[in-house]
Amino acid sequence: MTLSPRARPSGPSGRFLLTFMLLSAALFAYGWYSGWLQVGVYQWLLAGESRTPPWQAGAPNEERSTGRRLALEDYRVGIDALALAGVGSDLSGLTYHPTRHTLFSVVNRPPQIVELSLDGVPLRTIPVEGAFDLEGITHVRGNEFFLADERSQQLIHVVVGEGRSPIDVRGRPRIGLTFDRPGNLGLEGLSWDHVRHRLFVVREKRPLRLFELSGVSTLLDGGPLDLQIGEWLPRGSAAFLLRDLSSLSYHEESGNMLLLSDESRLVIELDSARRPSGLLVLRKGWHGLKNDVPQPEGLTVGPGGEIFVVSEPNLFYRFDPPRQ
Repeated sequence: MTLSPRARPSGPSGRFLLTFMLLSAALFAYGWYSGWLQVGVYQWLLAGESRTPPWQAGAPNEERSTGRRLALEDYRVGIDALALAGVGSDLSGLTYHPTRHTLFSVVNRPPQIVELSLDGVPLRTIPVEGAFDLEGITHVRGNEFFLADERSQQLIHVVVGEGRSPIDVRGRPRIGLTFDRPGNLGLEGLSWDHVRHRLFVVREKRPLRLFELSGVSTLLDGGPLDLQIGEWLPRGSAAFLLRDLSSLSYHEESGNMLLLSDESRLVIELDSARRPSGLLVLRKGWHGLKNDVPQPEGLTVGPGGEIFVVSEPNLFYRFDPPRQ
């Protein structure tokens, strides 16, 4: 395309306008690519939603916000990009074991369960036989866990005892959520509610989905069949803030949900009314991070409100809450 002589910028004012347009475009591209512009938009949306009273967020019979939140904006990184020695390059999923006071994660290839200290020290690695694409793990009770196998869209119940003996998941109790065949965009993370005995599961994208399963513990105890599966629909700007879902963690003390997005480099807190109430930005310069978190795939909350994140290939992060 060529500009006619009349359409071409001419004179000092025309050159100034062209230079201004080019600089604006470059600044916009840099701001969007670096994430600063996106985060600014997100914070503007959250500020607007915070002015809406919680009881106006939904219908009269829907759950209302308790007003409690973790104040993610005040968290600071305590452990930054610690490489886990001896752990494979496909680390994903994370859960806190309240009795052992340790963390459990999974490795995709070869399928493994990894136990970690709260400081990110690998304690043991347990091979998993019969799994294909492990992406998530959550503690249920005692030594019982659920694993998420993404490609088969199966939630597999396992018992993790002491030692490093392999765990064979073939023939183990499982729940299938095969609503469609998304290939590598299936079940990505799961979290157990120890208070109300609910299992939350997220699908990565196309579309983003968050399922709530109740009645699971009754089934594990051999009780009557009463499994209820519903969709936990976020409200407000959450759907816009998240480009994908890679993990989640339900925080029992507040009734809030933390959602992790790899592509958006964000942890978003949803209050008990399912409205966004806070952001933890996983980008360089935010919360003391020296670099972007490259591919965050696992998230859990610790006993003192610490937020733990694992990222491919084998990186460990701990974000500490503000001092009281």
